[in-house]
Formats: sequence, C-alpha cells, structure tokens
Amino acid sequence: MSIGFEEALRLTFEAIGPLPAESVGLLECVGRVAASDLFALVDSPSSDVSRKDGYAVVYGEVKDATAAVPVRLSLAGSTSAGAAKNIVLTEGTTVRVLTGARVPAGADAVVADEYIRADGRDILIESPPDEPDRNILARGRDVRAGQRLIEAGRRISPAAAGFLAAAGLGRVPVFSKPVVGIVGTGDEIVEPGAPLAEDRLYASNIVTLAGWCMRSGLRSLTAIVKDDPDSILAAFRRMSMETDALITSGGAWKGDRDLVADVLERMGWRKIFHQIRMGPGKAVGLGVLNGKPVFILPGGPPSNFMAFLQIAWPGLMRLGGHEEPGLPRVKAKLSAGITEGNAGWTDLFFGTVEETEDLPLFHPMEKRSRLSSIAEATAVASIPEDRDHLAQGSVISVQLLT
Repeated sequence: MSIGFEEALRLTFEAIGPLPAESVGLLECVGRVAASDLFALVDSPSSDVSRKDGYAVVYGEVKDATAAVPVRLSLAGSTSAGAAKNIVLTEGTTVRVLTGARVPAGADAVVADEYIRADGRDILIESPPDEPDRNILARGRDVRAGQRLIEAGRRISPAAAGFLAAAGLGRVPVFSKPVVGIVGTGDEIVEPGAPLAEDRLYASNIVTLAGWCMRSGLRSLTAIVKDDPDSILAAFRRMSMETDALITSGGAWKGDRDLVADVLERMGWRKIFHQIRMGPGKAVGLGVLNGKPVFILPGGPPSNFMAFLQIAWPGLMRLGGHEEPGLPRVKAKLSAGITEGNAGWTDLFFGTVEETEDLPLFHPMEKRSRLSSIAEATAVASIPEDRDHLAQGSVISVQLLT
C-alpha cells in the first residue's frame, strides 16, 4: 500500500536517530554536527589589546590636542602582540603599541599613527581619539569564558571551528559520520570501466550515490551483485556488518527479478514503508535491519536519484545528527508551466536555476529525462499532492543540488 510523500518523510525521521557522539580535533570537526552545546573556556582576547598601530595614552591628557597645539608626551617604551613585558603608563608618557599588543596599565585609549608626530624622544599628539577606549579591543570582547558558542545539532563551519579555537577548545564532541553501504543489483549491470558486453549497462547509479556521500565527507562501500537471492543476501549481510546504513539500487519493484524486498524479509528487517505516491521514485522503501536503516531505491536513473535525494539523503543526514536534514531551498520563479502532475501524488522535476536581478528562474526539464540531462540538473521542483499543475511565473520553493 502506497503512502504520501510527506508521511514517508515523517516516518523516515521518526525511524532514524543520530549515531553516537565522538570527540575529534578542530580540523576534523569541520562539516560535522555538534553533539552537545559548546561553551568557551577562556576570554578572547585574554586582555585589553590595541586595534591599531599607534600610541597608548590617557584620554584625559590628550582630549584637547590639535595640530596647532599638540600635546607632548614622553615615549616610555614599546610593546607588540604576545610580548611578555607589562608596561605601566605614568603621567605625561605614552607607549608605542602595535596591533594586538596588550594595552599598558593606566592607558584608556590608543591614538593611531596618522594622528601623531615624532619630535626626538617625544611624541606630539595632534588629534585625540573620539572617546575613551577608542581603538581598544576589550578583554572578552569576542567571547567570554562560559559563553555558549554553538548549540547541539548545528553544523560546524570552518569559521565556527576558528571561533572554537579562539575560545580555548581543542577537541569537540560531534556525531559520528555514517558509513554507507551501496549495493547495486541486476544481471545487466557491470563495474564501471570493465569490458561491456551487449545488453549490459555500467552501474552508474552507485557512482552517483557514492559521489554524493563523498561530497559530504561520508565514507561509502559499494558492491554489485547478480539477481540471485543468495548472492544478494550475502552482500546485504556483509554490508550490514561493515556500515551504518544500507542503500540498495535496483530490484525494488514487484517484477520477477525484483528480489530485494523478499531478501530483506528473509533477513528479518522491519519494513516501515515500500512505495510512495511520488514520481519519479515511487518504488522507494525504508526499513530497519539489525538496528540500521535500509533504503530500497529503484534502478532507473531518474527514479533512483530522485528517491535518493528525497528520502535516503535526508535519512543519512539525520543519522549524522543534522536537525534540519535535506537539500537547501530557495524561492524561485517558474520559467514555464509544469502540467505533468497527478492529483494525489507528489510530482518532482529536475531543472536548472538561472540567477536574475529578481528571483532566480527555475527551468524545468522533461519528467522523462535520462542521464544526460539529469547530469546537468542544479535543482528540483515539485507539484504537491493537492495540485496537478503549476503555472508559468509561479513562485515556488526549489531544492538546490549544487
């Protein structure tokens, strides 16, 4: 019995939870999902520092300085970023400070280089800062010890990893990355690059799916098996022991050579659904085998890829800890009407997105597109179950593939 697309997506998220957490170094955490809230261990900066190359001063001593009547201060020393010495500013003196240097005790402003003139060992201040604390980055201005930096469930970007480093963290807890097993079934498919006999096809689907996993840093293991129940069972058993999730490609429907579901039944999987009112990709299924999700995908390239993008990919993202799994979306305007919808079904279309001065334009491809056009697709649009068409110029939400 088929179910609606939205219900299938809900059941997918209910059935799959994140993998256990692990502690990794900062470089390894980029692109991963935080497994807990992360808090700063130190203040950053750890002391008041200068924002400019210039001279540390007491604001009250220089506030009335002008180019015509400069304030003369005696140079008491200099300091740079990371210098260990701790200089104390006294009345009538100034200290040379470079960007990032600790501001001397007693100073409450920094005058930038362009507003001073040297006169022997003295410094003439020709223009004061606008206010006290000018050009000073106060201790803890970027981050305070104890401050929450990242919430659990958030993907850690390169900039966020740098933020964590500044806050004193060296290792962070993240959800483990799924290892994905991808098994292509069929007497007609052969390993890419091998000699191709007549009436055979290269197993392009598993390359596409493994490539998507690689792009997001997921490791995948692939296999190709013939349409033989025992061979399929052996491959599933091996993959289920070595991976965190299993994806099958081909043999998903109800024909004489569609053996995948029957083999999984023999293995004792818990079927959650098999067949969705969506096209292409209606034969997609989901179940759990030995506590791990198994996604059944049809073999035709458009159906295979669309089923992966809409069901398997969000499921894998949830397994990796993402709170909002799935493809990113943008608003776009339809360049042409889509009339190939079916009431009661979610109809999906590959297409391309063109940037304009207004909203991006989505150019739909024919629904029966094959590999050559799918390879050029940059987005996916859909007609929801309660519609059978979308008019030209409609503003819709599209999923981005790039």
